[in-house]
Amino acid sequence: MLGWHTLDKQSVIRVFQPRASSVQLAATGESFTRITGTDLFVLTGDKLDPQYQLTLTDSNAGTHTVDDPYRFGPTVTEFDLHLFNEGRHLRLYDVLGAHNATVDGVSGIRFAVWAPSSSRVSVVGDFNHWDGRVHAMRNRGQSGVWELFLPGLRSGEHYKFELLNADTGAITTKQDPYANEFEMRPATACRINHSEFTWSDQQWLEKRADNLWQQTPSAIYEVHPGSWQRSDSGDFLNYREMADKLVEYVTFMGFTHIELMPITEHPLDASWGYQVTGYFAPSSRFGTPDDFRYLVNLCHNADIGVILDWVPAHFPRDSFGLAQYDGSSLYEHADPRLGEHRDWGTLIFNYGRREVSNFLLASALYWLREFHLDGLRVDAVASMLYLDYSREPGDWLANKFGGRENLEAVEFLRDLTRITQTEVPGSVIIAEESTSWPQVTRPPDHGGLGFSMKWNMGWMHDSLSYMQEDPINRRHHHNNLTFGLLYLYSENFVLPFSHDEVVHGKGSMLSRMPGDDWQQFANLRLLYSYQYTYPGKKLLFQGCEFGQRSEWDFDSTLDWHLTDAPAHRGVMLMVADLNRLYTTHPGLHINEFDGEGFEWINADDASNSVLAYLRKSDTETLLIVLNFTPIPRHDYQIGVNHEGDYRQIFNSDDEKYGGAGVVSSDPLPTVEDSCMGRPHSLTLTLPPLAALVLQHTQTG
Repeated sequence: MLGWHTLDKQSVIRVFQPRASSVQLAATGESFTRITGTDLFVLTGDKLDPQYQLTLTDSNAGTHTVDDPYRFGPTVTEFDLHLFNEGRHLRLYDVLGAHNATVDGVSGIRFAVWAPSSSRVSVVGDFNHWDGRVHAMRNRGQSGVWELFLPGLRSGEHYKFELLNADTGAITTKQDPYANEFEMRPATACRINHSEFTWSDQQWLEKRADNLWQQTPSAIYEVHPGSWQRSDSGDFLNYREMADKLVEYVTFMGFTHIELMPITEHPLDASWGYQVTGYFAPSSRFGTPDDFRYLVNLCHNADIGVILDWVPAHFPRDSFGLAQYDGSSLYEHADPRLGEHRDWGTLIFNYGRREVSNFLLASALYWLREFHLDGLRVDAVASMLYLDYSREPGDWLANKFGGRENLEAVEFLRDLTRITQTEVPGSVIIAEESTSWPQVTRPPDHGGLGFSMKWNMGWMHDSLSYMQEDPINRRHHHNNLTFGLLYLYSENFVLPFSHDEVVHGKGSMLSRMPGDDWQQFANLRLLYSYQYTYPGKKLLFQGCEFGQRSEWDFDSTLDWHLTDAPAHRGVMLMVADLNRLYTTHPGLHINEFDGEGFEWINADDASNSVLAYLRKSDTETLLIVLNFTPIPRHDYQIGVNHEGDYRQIFNSDDEKYGGAGVVSSDPLPTVEDSCMGRPHSLTLTLPPLAALVLQHTQTG
């Protein structure tokens, strides 16, 4: 109704301006007639120009000239709407939301939002005094999309959408699901954002696209941006400050990747980012989207990859967010047996609704494309896969075949992994999946889910359970260390010691180790040595790398002062050396997902709590021997396949790490004395609670 139209062969312009006392055509000065008792102004004429401007006079007799939003046509194409309703729009974030645009030579912002159960949707913000009557949006029919172009509007403005429910008449004000930036919490308005960042990481992206990540070392440093470091006054570092410090530290430590706990916008610090309200926006706690681009760009220029923890499993109930978005269960299931996570008090996405799965897929592509991220770690995959996840009998609904599998979530995950890895070459999608669901990291066309890698939660639990035992009892739990090899090559695994292992009363990694202070540090060094020499990519949470004593607290910085203490600094130096050992020796990373890269030498010495195995590539063989007791073992004979010398290239008991400095002679020549079914052998001194890595060199 508003804008320029033809009526009985005449032109008519209708304008709704509740804060204007009069309205004229800017070009001619012709005055509009105000309809009595309303804020509607009408002008009728024979040849009114459809490309008109208005002169508005306000109650204080001030005048200003504006373009009328309702003289512009639709800005979302029918093809865009079709792709969205089919769930196949791979650049949906460029269509829905708020974006800079030029229409008919006029610059402004175009808005679009999906709200099929609304009878009115309006853009509200500072620019219209948050009055939902002023900028009602255009309804695009059965697509459920509403859109409007607001001429003259610029980046930086705050806005939301006001929605009138068609059934109840209730009016709600909601965030834009596709917003690229938000106000600082606790404020919840969206902010129109336009990037002006210039990237300089093209060389990294080209190298990544050609990279065989399966055979490339990945040593991941998991970071919670709000607590890794803070300013002297206790404030958060912004993304740029964080970038400079983080890149310097990660380079020193030798990690290949940073994995950020969720920095997608979220209202509650205590959720650690896992209750997301802004699926297309870096949290304003730490700066602007371009500040975050700076962080990623700096990492790439320092040869450090960046992975983001991404949360498609659930979303919070905050009234300004996705919950009951248009007054209906739009993004979630209406039935609480499908749509609620009892444990977390959150809502579950309706993956079977094409527009919802497209929303999530677009979010994933947005982070990978727009922020040049190298991968996503998908949180809580198990909760997506099982309809009865953490539910009592009778509190869940079976799928159409009567099973417990969430078929729609499975299809979504397959689409996610297939499309992201096609659209963003070299990117990786990692599953946090804690069950025995088969083929998580196998291709979808072979019945798998298509993830690049999966966290090895079984290995993590077994290893920690073993290490927490008093060494005198470890002989009775030897199977905890050897059982994982039975399934090791069924998936592409990441070995994680993540934030989940140092929260909720579990204590720190150091405090979980048994014994006195010296033994605790020795056990921790041994555990990390085991992790780095065992097949699989590596992940270590912040603070674990220097043996933080206290449990992780999201609300304060790490205890960095501990790194001045010899024992803590020793752990830090050892982890740095392990990273370099792992990344520079192909035997430790070339065949991580291939059984050709591992060979047991001795898996059965439970009485001495000793393990020995080989890590191999085409170019080198490394011998790893681990002593899980505090007793030095002299004259310990190890069988080997090849004669020659073995040189020690790593010893976790080295004095520079805080160890006792127990060493064998170096180099160690083999003798022709068969042992453990092998034709040659070595005689070693095994340091207490320590790991040795020896490199074979052929003599003669």
